[in-house]
Amino acid sequence: MSFVHLHCHTEYSLLDGAIRINDLTKKASSLGMPAAAITDHGNMHGAAYFYMSCKDYGITPILGCEVYVARDHTDSTSDLARIRHHLILLAKNKVGYQNLIALVSKSFVDGYYYKPRVDKGLLKQYSDGIIALSACIAGEIPRTLRANNAFIKGGGTFTDAINIAKEYASIYPDRFYLEVQSNTLPEQSLVNEKLYELAHETKLPLVATNDCHYLNRDDVEAHDILLCVQQQRTEFDENRWKFDAKDLYYKTPDEMIQSFPDHPEAIENTLKIADECKGLEIQLKTPPYHFPVYDLPEGMTLETEFKKLAREGLERRLEKHPKRDTLDVNLYRERLEMELKVICDMGFPGYFLIVQDFINWAKDHGIPVGPGRGSAAGSIVAWSLRITNLDPIPYHLFFERFLNVERVSMPDIDVDFCEDRRLEVVEYVSQKYGRDKVAQIATFGKMKAKAVIRDVGRAIGLSFQDTSRICKILGDDLGITLEKSLANNSEFKAEYDKNPASKRLIDICLRLEGLSRHASTHAAGVVVSDKPMHEYLPLFIRADKSNKKELITQFDMKVVEKVGLVKFDFLGLRTITMIDKAIKNIARQGKTPPDLDILPFDDPQIYDLYAKGDTDGVFKVESTGMRKYLRMLRPTCFEDLIAMLALYRPGPLNSGMVDEFCKRKHGEVEVTYPLPELEQCLKDTYGVIVYQEQVMQIAQITAQYTLGGADLLRRAMGKKKPEEMAKQRGIFLDGSGKRGVSEEKANEIFDLMEKFAEYGFNKAHSAAYAVISYYTAYLKKYFPVEFMSALLSSEIGNQDKILKYVAVCSEMNIKVKSPDIQKSRREFTPDNDCIIYGLGGVKTVGDEAINEIVRNREEKGPYKSFYDFCLRVNLRKVTKRVLENLIKAGALDCFGVSRNGLLAGMETVLAKVAKKLKEKESKQVSLLMFAPMEDEQSTGGMGFVCSEQSLPEWTEEEKINYEKEALGFYLTSHPLQAYKADFERLGIIPLEDIQHVENKTLVHTAVLVTGIKEIITKTGKKMAFLQIEDLTGHGELTIFPKKYEELRPYFAEESNNLFYLTATVDMNQPEENSYNEDNDEEEETKVEVKLLAENMVPLLEACESCNKEVCIDFGSKPINNIALFKQVLTKHKGNAPLSMWFTVDDEFSCQLKFDETWNVKVTPEFYRDMRTFSEIKG
Repeated sequence: MSFVHLHCHTEYSLLDGAIRINDLTKKASSLGMPAAAITDHGNMHGAAYFYMSCKDYGITPILGCEVYVARDHTDSTSDLARIRHHLILLAKNKVGYQNLIALVSKSFVDGYYYKPRVDKGLLKQYSDGIIALSACIAGEIPRTLRANNAFIKGGGTFTDAINIAKEYASIYPDRFYLEVQSNTLPEQSLVNEKLYELAHETKLPLVATNDCHYLNRDDVEAHDILLCVQQQRTEFDENRWKFDAKDLYYKTPDEMIQSFPDHPEAIENTLKIADECKGLEIQLKTPPYHFPVYDLPEGMTLETEFKKLAREGLERRLEKHPKRDTLDVNLYRERLEMELKVICDMGFPGYFLIVQDFINWAKDHGIPVGPGRGSAAGSIVAWSLRITNLDPIPYHLFFERFLNVERVSMPDIDVDFCEDRRLEVVEYVSQKYGRDKVAQIATFGKMKAKAVIRDVGRAIGLSFQDTSRICKILGDDLGITLEKSLANNSEFKAEYDKNPASKRLIDICLRLEGLSRHASTHAAGVVVSDKPMHEYLPLFIRADKSNKKELITQFDMKVVEKVGLVKFDFLGLRTITMIDKAIKNIARQGKTPPDLDILPFDDPQIYDLYAKGDTDGVFKVESTGMRKYLRMLRPTCFEDLIAMLALYRPGPLNSGMVDEFCKRKHGEVEVTYPLPELEQCLKDTYGVIVYQEQVMQIAQITAQYTLGGADLLRRAMGKKKPEEMAKQRGIFLDGSGKRGVSEEKANEIFDLMEKFAEYGFNKAHSAAYAVISYYTAYLKKYFPVEFMSALLSSEIGNQDKILKYVAVCSEMNIKVKSPDIQKSRREFTPDNDCIIYGLGGVKTVGDEAINEIVRNREEKGPYKSFYDFCLRVNLRKVTKRVLENLIKAGALDCFGVSRNGLLAGMETVLAKVAKKLKEKESKQVSLLMFAPMEDEQSTGGMGFVCSEQSLPEWTEEEKINYEKEALGFYLTSHPLQAYKADFERLGIIPLEDIQHVENKTLVHTAVLVTGIKEIITKTGKKMAFLQIEDLTGHGELTIFPKKYEELRPYFAEESNNLFYLTATVDMNQPEENSYNEDNDEEEETKVEVKLLAENMVPLLEACESCNKEVCIDFGSKPINNIALFKQVLTKHKGNAPLSMWFTVDDEFSCQLKFDETWNVKVTPEFYRDMRTFSEIKG
C-alpha cells in the first residue's frame, strides 16, 4: 500500500515552511507516491509552481490551503477577533479550485486581521468541489476535544465536538475527514484517541497526515532556526514560539503505515482523496488571453476601431513631423498597413486600444509620459497611437523585433510615467475596468547567500561583526551561493573547516538558502482581466504608503502571464518627472517651452555637449566611464548616441567593442563589412555589430531569412542551445548558399553574428532612451537654469546628489541662492539667472512646515520681520528646531539681521509671540490688545528693538559650518570646488563613482576631511577613522597605525584639510547592486564608501607636483590679448606640459601643444587666470 501526504507546508508558508517545491515533488515521486499536496498557511502563492512541478514528475497535484476560520471574518474589534482555527481545504476539481481561490482571496480582501480569515458563512458559500480535513491540533475540532475552543464557554465538550464535526460535514457532504497525525507533539496522542472516538460516533472518515514543515528528519534544526528568523528572536529566547515535535518531516509511506496499524482506513483515504483530485486541470499556458473589455463606439469592432485610430494618428504625426516636406509618406502608410495586418491576425488589437487609452488619458490630464521603451519603439502603430514618441523609420527600427507571426507571444509594452503621478494612471484603469478586475503583481524576496548568513547568524547568537566578516569572505559575486563558495572559495572553505561556530552556521544556511522570505509588490506590473480577478487566481492585499489597500495577485509575474491575464507595466521614471518640471520652470520664467514631441535630433550644439562630457544630469550618460567614452567618440548624430547607450554595458566594454567603435568612427581603424551588401545595415555603426536588429538584418540579407525567422535566430543565439544553434547554422548556410555566398564566408559571418549576439542590444530600447537623453541635454543646453532647478528638485531627498548638482551649477556659472522664506517653495525654483534653494532641502524642515510657510506668505503677503513670521505661522509645525535650521541655512537673511543675531534673539521673539497669542486667546478682550507693542517695528529686522538685532555676523568659517549643519554640505562655497578643473589630470575618481568600483581596487581621489576619530589598538598604537567628503558624496577612511603615525602631522594643522588620497576600496557591494540594462535612472543601491589609506598628501601639493599634461579647452573663443596670455603663462611657470583645444567654424577641432618652455605649475589660481581666455568650467 502507498500513501499521499495531504497536509504540507512549503517555503510559501513564509518563514514557517522549509520545503522547496521541486524538492517536495521529487521526493514524493521517488517514494512512489501517486500524488502530492500543497497546503500553505492562508495563501496559495506556491500553487501554480507546485502544479507544474507535479506534472513534470508525473504525479497528481492536489492544490489546497490551510485556512484560518474565525467566528466572523469581518470582525476586527471584539475580544474574539484574533481567535481563528485551522482547516485544511483541498480542491477536488475545477469548481473546487475556483471556490478555493475565491475563499483565499476573500480571506485577505475582506477578512484580514493579523491573518487572512474566513468564517463558516464563506465556507458554505464556496464549498462545492472542495474536500476538507479537520487540520492539526490548532483545528476547531481538536481544540474542542481538548476543551480549548475559545468560541465555547468552558472550552467545549465531546458533545460540542460532535456538533461541530456534523456542522463541517454538512458544509462538505461526503467530503469532510477527521485528520489524525503521526508526530511527537505531547497533545497529539490524546487528540488522536478522541478523534477515533469521534469518528466512531459520527461515522465520519479518518485521514492520516503529518503536518509536514520540512523535508527530511535532519532538517528539524534548520526549521527551528527559521522560526527564530520569523519571530526575530534567538534560539536561546525561552519565550519564543517553537514546535515541540521533532518529526514533522515528509515521512515515507512505510513510516506512515506503521504509525496507524489499527486504522489502515486513514492511510487508504489519502489515496482515495488523491484519486478524487485527479480531474483538476488549471490554465497555465497561453493562449487564451483574458483581455479586459474595451468600450467601443456604436457599430465598431475592436479591429475597425483600432485601424481607424491608428490611421488617423499617423496622418496627425506626419502633419507635424519636423521633416514633413521630405518624407516618403507612402513608405509610412505601407509600414502601418503591414503592422495593422499582423496585429489583427494575431488577435491583439484590443491590447493596443487599451494601452493607447490609458496613455492618452494620462497625456490629456497633464501626466508626463515617456517616449517609449523596449522593442515597442520599433512599431509605427505604437507611434501613430501616441504610445511611443519616436519615429521608427529613420532609425531602422523593426516591428518584427517587437511582434511577428513566426513568434506567437503577447506584445509587451512597458510605459514610463511621471514618478509622482504614476498611481493616478493605475487608479484610472481601476475605475475604467473595475477595481475587482485590476491588480498589482506579487514578487518574492529570497533568502540569498549573504541574507541567510545574517538572518541565521542573528538567530543562533553570533555577533554582527562575525556574520559581517563571513559575508565579506563570501565576496561580491552577485550569483554566489554557499555551495559554490565551499567548492571555489578557499578562504570560505577554511572558515567552514576550522571554526565550529561558522560550520554550524553554514550548515543551517545551506538548508535554508534560496527559500522565499517574504511577499511584496512588483514595482510596475499591473494585470487587468475581463472578469473579477479572483476567478483566475488568488489575491492578497497590502496597504500602500497612504494606507490605501492594494489588490495584489498571489502568483508572481511568470505565472500571471501563464494564467492568460494581460499584464501592463506602469513604470515611474524620475527623469520624466524632472523633464516636466523643467518645462514648467521655463513657462514660469516667461519663456516659450520647446515642443519635445516634434524636436529634431540634429542640433550640433547638443552633440558638442556630449562630446565634451558635459553631461551632469543628462539621462544615462552621467558616469565617469560614460563621459570618458563620449569624449573618445565625440558623437555627431543621433545614431552615435543610440549606439553609445547600447554599448556602455559590461560585455561590450570588456570585449573592446567600444574602443573599436570609437576608433572606426574617427578613421583610426578601417571600416570593413563581411559582405558589401551588409554595408546598408552596418554603416551607422561603422561595421560593428551593436544591435540585435542588425543580427536579424544580416540573416535576412545574407541567408534570405524573413525578419520573423531572423528574430527566432536572434533568440536562439541568445539562449546558446547547441542543438538549436546547429539547426540554425544549417538554415543559414543553406540560405546563403542560394545567394551565392561561399560556405566558408557564410560560416565566418554566422560565427561573427553568434559572437556579437552575446553583446547585442535591443536598438529600439536604446533609441527610446536616447530620446530622453537628448531631451535632457537639450534642456540643459538651452534652458540651463530651469533644467538645473528641476534636476535639483528631483533629488531633493538625496544630500549627496544635491551636493553634486550644486557644484555643477557653480561650474555652469549659475548661482544657487540660499533658501529664502520670502521666495522659496519646497522645490528649487528658477529666479532669472539664479536658482533659489528649496526649503525641502533644509534638514528637519518637513512638508508640514513648508506648506505652512508658503501658504501664509501667498495668502497674506511677505513676512515683515522675524517677529511677524513667527506670529503668523503655526509654531507647532514650524518648530524651534525648524527655525534654527532656517536661520543657519540663511532662509531668514531677508530680514537684514545677522544669522548670529537671529539665532541669539530667537527665544526672545518666541516669548513675545507666545505672550501675544495668549492675550488673543484670553477671554478679557481689550481694545489695547490690538495696538502694536511700544517697541514693535512695522517692517524689517527682528520686529522690535533689541540688542540682538545689531549683533555682528559669525566668522566666515562659522557661517559655512552652520550652513553645512543645516543643509548637509557647503552651499556658499566648497573648498574642493577650486580644484575640480584639475581632477581629470590627477586621475581622481569621485566618491560617487567609487561606490561602483570593484572591492580591493587602488583608487585616487580628492577629499575634504570633516572629522577624525582616533582610537588605541590592542597593541597600544594609534589608528584613525576619518569622515571624508568630496563634491559628490561622503565616505569613511581607515588609517592603520603605521600609516597614521606617518600622516598624523597633517591633521594637526587645522587649515590643511584638503587631500589627494591614494586608497584601497574596502567595502562589500549589496547583493541587489547588479547591473541592469533596463535600469532607468542610472542609479544603484546606496553604498557607504569605505577606503583604506595607502597615502595622503595635501591637494595643493599634489597639483603643483603633478607633471602630467594640462589641456585647456578654448572652444571657439579667440585669444585677443596675446601679451597678457604670455604674462599669465610666465606667472605660472612650472613642470607640467601645456596643450589647448580649439574649435574651428563650430565643426572641426584641433589641438595645439606648447613646447617645454611654456610648461606650467598647475594650481587653482592658474585655472582662475585661464578662465579669462578659455571655456574652463568652474
